[in-house]
Amino acid sequence: MVPLILGGSFISLVGLAGLINCIFKVMNAKKSALNEDELKAVVRNILPMNLASLFLSVLGLMAVVIGILLG
Repeated sequence: MVPLILGGSFISLVGLAGLINCIFKVMNAKKSALNEDELKAVVRNILPMNLASLFLSVLGLMAVVIGILLG
């Protein structure tokens, strides 16, 4: 079950890196003094990556928990 735990932790870290990337992109967009419509467009473009990163994190954590329970 060690490969399942290691693989799940790697997937979770990739998802976490994606979430951190999304956070920094939105922070930079807010700092760049965009008007409200442009800021909404930036956030709208980042939203799919944010959801995919969250999905990867959850999927990886589920793999880790399953690996721990089976091991």
